[in-house]
Amino acid sequence: MAEEIKKQNNDSDKIPEKISDINGLQEKKKLKFLFVSLESLSGDLAWQLKKEGHEVKCYIKAKSDADVYDGFVEKIDDWKKYVDWCDIVIFDDVEFGSDAEKLRQTGKPVIGGSVYTDQLEIDREFGQIELKKYGINILPHYNFSNYDEAINFIKTNPGLYVFKPCGNTPSGNKGLLFLGQEEDGRDILALLEKNKEVWQKKAPVFQLQKCVSGVEIAVGAFFNGQEFIRPIIVNFEHKRLFPGDLGPFTGEMGTAVFWAKTNPIFEATLAKMKPALAQSGYRGYIDLNCIVNGRGIYPLEFTSRFGYPILQIQLEGITTPIGEWLEKLARGENFELKTKKGFQVGTRIMLPTYFTSDKAVVETYKDLPILFKKPDNLDGIHIEDVKLIEGTWRVAGDSGCLLVVAGSGTTMDDAREQVYSRIKNIMVPNMFYRVDIGSKWSEDSDKLQTWGYLY
Repeated sequence: MAEEIKKQNNDSDKIPEKISDINGLQEKKKLKFLFVSLESLSGDLAWQLKKEGHEVKCYIKAKSDADVYDGFVEKIDDWKKYVDWCDIVIFDDVEFGSDAEKLRQTGKPVIGGSVYTDQLEIDREFGQIELKKYGINILPHYNFSNYDEAINFIKTNPGLYVFKPCGNTPSGNKGLLFLGQEEDGRDILALLEKNKEVWQKKAPVFQLQKCVSGVEIAVGAFFNGQEFIRPIIVNFEHKRLFPGDLGPFTGEMGTAVFWAKTNPIFEATLAKMKPALAQSGYRGYIDLNCIVNGRGIYPLEFTSRFGYPILQIQLEGITTPIGEWLEKLARGENFELKTKKGFQVGTRIMLPTYFTSDKAVVETYKDLPILFKKPDNLDGIHIEDVKLIEGTWRVAGDSGCLLVVAGSGTTMDDAREQVYSRIKNIMVPNMFYRVDIGSKWSEDSDKLQTWGYLY
C-alpha cells in the first residue's frame, strides 16, 4: 500500500542540481509579513518565517492570548496601521473575508478568505447548497434555529442523525457536536429535550445531518485565486479527545496526511469548486472533510482557512522555503510545492487547562517551563500557546493547547515512530496526547483502495 501512495506523491524533493540553484535559495529576498488573527493560531508559521530571516508582526484579537508567542514574534495592537509596512498580509481565520477582499482590490498581496469562503465554513447550510450547485453529492440535512421544531422533526422522521452547531462557534462549544448511534434517533432526541434551554444560547443555529458509516477523510489544497496548487493533501483527522476515538470532540487532536498529485475524492468534490473559489478571489488553504464508503462520497464541511494542527504538519512535509511559497500564493502565481514523499503525522500536546477555565487551574500551569531532554534537537516541535522568557519556553494563554509535534516517514508506521520518539524529548507536568494518530491507516487504506479512492 505504501508503494502505491509513494507513486502518487509529488516527486519534488530532489537536491538542487546546480550551484546556482543553491545560491538562489540562500539569496532569497527578505519579506515583511503581517499576521491578523482572532486567536493565537498561526504563531508557529510566523515564527518559522522569522527563522528564515523575514520580518513578522502579529495581531491577536483575543485578550486571553495576551502573552502567547511573547519572545517568539513581535505583536501589535492595531493591524491596520501596519498594512503599508508589510509586503504580505495573512488573515489566518474566517470572519476577515471582507477585509481581505478590500485589500486585494488595492493590489495588496493577501492570503486569506473572501466573503464567499467565510460563508462556506460558517454557514453549514450555505456550504451544502453550494456543493449541490456544483454537482457534488451531499447528505440530507436540515437546519434549525428552534429546538422544539427539531424535536418534532425527529419524532416524525426517525433516523440516524448528527447534531452540528452552525456559525463560527467558539472552540469550547464545538464539543457539542454529537454523532447519533441509535437508528431511530432517540439518543439525539433525548439530548435535545434535556438540553434545549442551555443549548439555545450556546448553539442557537444548528443542523441535523443524516449519518452514514464509512471512512472519514479530507482532501485539501492551497488555492492561488485561480488554480489549485499541486500537490494536494489527503488527510485523516482525529477529533476525539481520547485514543480509540473515545470522549468528547475537540478542535483536533492530531492528523495523518500524505501529498498527492490528485485523488478521486478531490476530483469528485473540491476540484469542482474551482470556479466559485476563483470568482471570489480566494487565496489560501481550503479543505473539505468527507465520509466515504462503497456507495459514494459524502462531503461534510469546509475549512476555508489554515487548519490547526494540520498547518504545522504540512510544514513538516513542505520542503519549499516557507516565505517563497507564501509570497507566490499571495501574489496569485502558479507553482508546484516541493514536498516529502511518504506520510506525515502530527499530534497535539495538551494540558489539563484544556478542560476548564477555572482560574485556579489556569494559574497552576501558567508560566510552567517546557523542558527538553535534548534542547539542541527540537526537530518537528511546533509552538501553540507558548512564550519565550529569558531563553526558556513557558506555558502561555489558557487554552491548554501547548505544542504540535510532527514527524515524517516513507510509511505511515515510520512517520508514527518518528513523531512519538520526538515527543519523548518533551517534559511538562501532566501533559497528554493521543497515542494512536495514524494507527488505523492499514485498515482504512484497504477499504479506500477497495472502493476505488486510492490510485
